[in-house]
Amino acid sequence: MAKMVVIYKHPANPEAFDVHYFGVHIPLAKKLPGLRTYEVSRGPITGPRGASGVYLVGILRFDDMQALQRAFESPEGQACALDVPNYARPEDVQMFLFDDRAV
Repeated sequence: MAKMVVIYKHPANPEAFDVHYFGVHIPLAKKLPGLRTYEVSRGPITGPRGASGVYLVGILRFDDMQALQRAFESPEGQACALDVPNYARPEDVQMFLFDDRAV
């Protein structure tokens, strides 16, 4: 499987972030061709030493990297990319794309 992990720093207005992310962005992303699952974190995100400054983590799964790349090249993928600045500052978002394997 291939995964996209998106990490959002704590927003200035968490309520506005949640309204847009859950009400607009997730419905857009769920239309991505080839999307297998979409998960988000729940509750505080901490590290071994306490607070992390991270507000939310999203994990999207696809069959492979080619499927992930096709999804984000699609019109639905472009709509998702254009939507991000509507609820998060680009510098507050980190995205990681990778194939995974069981070990």
